[in-house]
Amino acid sequence: MTQTPAEFFSQHPVQDVECLFADLTGIGRGKSLPAKAFAAGQDLRVARAICATTLNRDWLPELYADGDPDLRLVPVAGSLRPVPWASPPRALALHDCFDLDGKPTAFAPRNVLKRVLALYESRGWEPVVAPEIEFYLFALNPDPSQPFAAPMGRDGRSECGPNAYTLDALEGQGAFFTELASALQVLGVRTDTWLHEVGVSQFEINLVHGPALEVADQAFLFKRAVREVALRHGLLAVFMAKPIEGDEGSSMHVHQSVVDVHTRTNIFSAADGSATALFENFIAGQQAVLPQLLPMLCPTVNSFRRFSPHAESPANLQWGYDHRLAGLRVPPSVPQARRLETRLAGADTNPYLVMAATLAAGWHGLDQQLQASSPVPAGEAPATLDPALVYNLPEALSRMQGSALARQLLGEEFVRIFVGTKQMECEHFDRHITPWERRWLVGQV
Repeated sequence: MTQTPAEFFSQHPVQDVECLFADLTGIGRGKSLPAKAFAAGQDLRVARAICATTLNRDWLPELYADGDPDLRLVPVAGSLRPVPWASPPRALALHDCFDLDGKPTAFAPRNVLKRVLALYESRGWEPVVAPEIEFYLFALNPDPSQPFAAPMGRDGRSECGPNAYTLDALEGQGAFFTELASALQVLGVRTDTWLHEVGVSQFEINLVHGPALEVADQAFLFKRAVREVALRHGLLAVFMAKPIEGDEGSSMHVHQSVVDVHTRTNIFSAADGSATALFENFIAGQQAVLPQLLPMLCPTVNSFRRFSPHAESPANLQWGYDHRLAGLRVPPSVPQARRLETRLAGADTNPYLVMAATLAAGWHGLDQQLQASSPVPAGEAPATLDPALVYNLPEALSRMQGSALARQLLGEEFVRIFVGTKQMECEHFDRHITPWERRWLVGQV
């Protein structure tokens, strides 16, 4: 049973509540409200444009051309949680965004995912997802012109080589991980495996599978918790897709299956344990549609630096059984756990939007009964570059902008605002003079 605000505050005597929602980037925005006002249901509003803030803190002109109207923040039932790192004690609550006419704000990421999930609900289906989220821990770095550096470990030294899956390396930041585990438990974020990844001071934490909206909420809170707890330990948690030149990129792989809400069975598996036609339809949908939604998986200019045809950061839409060089992988599993792992997204993606994109693409395949390509044979590598994809953000945005299917699945206003916001970020990046230019052009041109 969902706890009421009054019941929550009787157990947690906090002064204020952080009223949070995720913007297009996935950053938590909102307002702090006195606990008494929250419990009384005080109306809470923010400027509509805040939901589409660019990375460089700007907004599309159309968002304020009509006077920058408000949207209303409505608490998500049952989302009140203590803020584990707060002193004095505070609480947080997730919020949905509604325009003042009562309609869901079309470009609010949580609403975009809810729009996609409604398609599945119309068929009596429920998507189940599980993200694998990678990140780096670095020493604090106040100078953005300088490269990131691994932090000091318990032996007084920094990592200097590959430590994939070594538990000793995981223990090197043991105090951070101990506090993080406690914080995630308080926030209701359910995790599975924790591991040291291939990169120097790179880690991965997997979330437990569950209903897509619930898990997206957890992934949103997860990234916030990792950053906050890291700072408490003098560390910088970085979710960039490619933070270090020459080292491994960070991804957010998403595992997806779909269950029948009445029978609670996986629609991708038949009674005899074999794969159903629906499973291939779902795969085919992602092959057909993700090229048009790629900026939702790779939302920054840095995102595309992660792709590599020679590593397990696949830049293709081929699929295969237990094949980590394929962008779409079918992990080995028992029939009831049959699922597709989409491996294209970087860790820099917004959890709500990456799940909306992959599930919308899968839905299109199910709805249109599309047929997938043949799987990549075991022992063979996929094609180096997939002609279905583009490999830079401006071209990917242009393709999404011209996609009638993207507007049909996700809404015209979302596509227009999302693409326009990301195009503004690209323009800002193009005006920036980089360290590479200062290093290699001075005295040589």
